Amino acid sequence: MPIHPLAGKPAPHDLLCNIPRLVSDYFLLTPDPADPAQRVAFGTSGHRGVATKGSFNEAHVAAITQALCEYRKEKGYTGPLFMGIDTHALSEPALATALEVLAANGVETMIQKGRSYTPTPVISHAVLTYNRGRGNLKACTGQGLADGVVITPSHNPPDNGGFKYNPPHGGPADTAATTAIQDRANQILETGAKHIARMPFAKALKAPTTHLYDFVQPYVEDLATILDMDAIKHAGRKIGIDPLGGSGIGFWEPIATRYGLDIEIVNPCVDPTFSFMTLDKDGKIRMDCSSPYAMARLIGLKDHFDVACGNDPDYDRHGIVTHSGLMNPNHYLAAAVWYLFQNRPGWPSTAMVGKTVVSSAIIDRVAAHLGRKLSEVPVGFKWFVHGLIDGEYGFGGEESAGASFLRKDGTVWTTDKDGIIMDLLAVEIMARTDQDPAQLYAKLTVDFGQPIYERMDAPATPAQKAAFTTLTPAMVAATQLAGEAIQAKLTRAAGNDEPFGGLKVVTANGWFAARPSGTEDVYKIYAESFLGAEHLARIKEEAQAIVNAAFAAAGA
Repeated sequence: MPIHPLAGKPAPHDLLCNIPRLVSDYFLLTPDPADPAQRVAFGTSGHRGVATKGSFNEAHVAAITQALCEYRKEKGYTGPLFMGIDTHALSEPALATALEVLAANGVETMIQKGRSYTPTPVISHAVLTYNRGRGNLKACTGQGLADGVVITPSHNPPDNGGFKYNPPHGGPADTAATTAIQDRANQILETGAKHIARMPFAKALKAPTTHLYDFVQPYVEDLATILDMDAIKHAGRKIGIDPLGGSGIGFWEPIATRYGLDIEIVNPCVDPTFSFMTLDKDGKIRMDCSSPYAMARLIGLKDHFDVACGNDPDYDRHGIVTHSGLMNPNHYLAAAVWYLFQNRPGWPSTAMVGKTVVSSAIIDRVAAHLGRKLSEVPVGFKWFVHGLIDGEYGFGGEESAGASFLRKDGTVWTTDKDGIIMDLLAVEIMARTDQDPAQLYAKLTVDFGQPIYERMDAPATPAQKAAFTTLTPAMVAATQLAGEAIQAKLTRAAGNDEPFGGLKVVTANGWFAARPSGTEDVYKIYAESFLGAEHLARIKEEAQAIVNAAFAAAGA
């Protein structure tokens, strides 16, 4: 995809979202359940859509919430539901809709006092804290278990809305849960609101089951159990924070006050148009903290701080800016793994390094050097949930700048991605090693090689996209990739033997993975080389030929 001429530039006024119209469309437009694009569809991070397109409206949220109430009753979850929202314009009205349904169904619901914002990892932390000792969290069985909802479309543009569910294990719901909720919600959409229990918002706020809860202080106080906050304090580093107008805005001052940190919030503005953003690579307003274009303002301030951090609106992603610029997410994951597994003596000696199939192979090399087993799983943080709960994983990270890790004593912290702890970990690394994460990563490349990683799109017909689910390693006839012998041909993740909906081919010094796009007639190619740009170019070129040959073998 070519870089838009306005990428990295301030958002022009004519690109800003018309918020009054958007909110009106949320309440006034009725989705057509006969249109697939307007039905409830849970992806890897819940249901997302746009009110003006009829894909995220009051009817969707009411139906999803009613389906969730029925699901909770079926599963016997009688504890409180912790509910948070981010700063997207549709999150506030969606909270109102959801609370009307939750209260009418008699669900004990905890929302942030002052009806402020709550990050995704804070909801996960609250659920796990409440459920500690109440049952088998991996199986989500026990007495009086709590669960959670976060109303957020993550880093997506300002006109988007989203709704995601975290069961009692605190992490993203698995496919069985989301399918059950999705299918019931679509039944409700088809048959009408008569199946939804609901009460007026003013009454729901005053219902005995609605509780205003302080999510901030318990989370802030608990940070000392996962990070070396004393070392961070005594190092006296100057920390820059750009919340990107997101839900963590109310957490940084309490963190600074509680631990005596020198934190400057460079952008304290919350604006549902996100007018302060610089445009992403495609010319859209997108709060992607891993994008150098979206993070251009904070990158411009890199010399004002020892380290600076940005996060997406629901705070499950991190962006780390050092004096050398914005770190590639893969680079920071490798540095974090290297540091954590050598500075957490309370972790189980068997704790593994968790990564996704499309994350950098330098993480594999770091794990091997540390003598830690590597577990490679499909894309989606839900695959790390069980391993984090029981300490099987010390760390789980995604190439899209999301990760979490264990407390210092080796117990679970969150089972969803936590941008706040990943921000503060960068400061701990500086405090304990006297080098920033980018400098640490540069030293790793001396020992383990300098990988070059790229992602690109290739055209694919709908039939070819569908064929990804039927591909097998035997359909790959090639024995070499870019001049090296192929060591592995994978359609299932090596760490848990789960299908990842694509194909991965691995050599000693390079690899590629191909997965279909969910929205366009393309497939995504992730590729990496440890032998330089020319070798990477060969991998990308040959990857398309290998995939096309596999399509032919599959009859697509």
